[in-house]
Amino acid sequence: MTRLYGESDANPRALDGNRIAVLGYGSQGRAQALNLRDSGCDVAVGLRSGGRTWALAEEDGWKPQEPTAAVRAADVVCMLVPDMTQEALYRDAVAPGLRPGAMLLFSHGFNIHYGRIRPSRDIDVAMVAPKGPGRLVRRQYEEERGVPCLLAIHQDATGKAFERALAYAHAIGGTRAGVLQTTFAEETETDLFGEQAVLCGGVTELIAAGWETLVDAGYAPEVAYFECLHELKLIVDLIYEGGFARMHRFVSETAKFGDLTRGPRIVDARVREAMKQILAEIHSGAFAKEWIAENQAGRPRYTALLERDLNHPLEKVGRELRSRMSWLQPATASHD
Repeated sequence: MTRLYGESDANPRALDGNRIAVLGYGSQGRAQALNLRDSGCDVAVGLRSGGRTWALAEEDGWKPQEPTAAVRAADVVCMLVPDMTQEALYRDAVAPGLRPGAMLLFSHGFNIHYGRIRPSRDIDVAMVAPKGPGRLVRRQYEEERGVPCLLAIHQDATGKAFERALAYAHAIGGTRAGVLQTTFAEETETDLFGEQAVLCGGVTELIAAGWETLVDAGYAPEVAYFECLHELKLIVDLIYEGGFARMHRFVSETAKFGDLTRGPRIVDARVREAMKQILAEIHSGAFAKEWIAENQAGRPRYTALLERDLNHPLEKVGRELRSRMSWLQPATASHD
């Protein structure tokens, strides 16, 4: 079993005297920067002047800098901007200012694994990837808990890359929940596969297909919404809390029998073969090339597909039903 590193394994002093530049102040950037600051680290926030997060950073008590200035004074540079903007940011603002012996740190391995960023050999290159959204990373830290993290070392120029990366994971609260060591390749490929085949692509297509099947058969769209989308959270929460065993403990015997006998007819051999093909495209770099080309072309296919998804009839039914669910309103408002 892969070793899980905890608080006692980390040496917080490994970051003593290190200035950390967090580039980006979105979901992960904001959470990690605030957690680092609260852990006593020397942190600077690097942002594009006039960008939408500049004012938010100021509200949080930062004095944001242009990325070039933040990098020049930094010993650790955290690339927490979106994947498709990292290559240009690295080329224009990061690479010219990185000092020998500095650490370049990521929370996702896409650009290193697929060769979009090729750092010089005289710096450490590492990854600390919290397995949860930024809001959860921040909230758990404030509650003196943590979110599990993955840690990987791509390049160890100083001989201290692992020690510094683990200290960073400790400072954002990751060692409270446990840190697993992996590789950039494993993190990138499994992350993309999970998103495409299960968490985002697989789940949304399954929900839409189930809803359409019921509605096409004459059942009320609102009832279909409850059965194929609304109740999904109840099941996922049970699995999240205790795996398949907890879910089986709390659903009915009828539900369990339907699960065990009908589930394999939905996710059948054809679906499993499609999953293998998706993984092969990720592993070969074909997906990365397709996504990069889509961005370079201005995202025409992406935009059209997203528009189609957001205009699905299920979305209209869902909005109307959720507007009557008072317990959802604060969460929805804060998320937007």
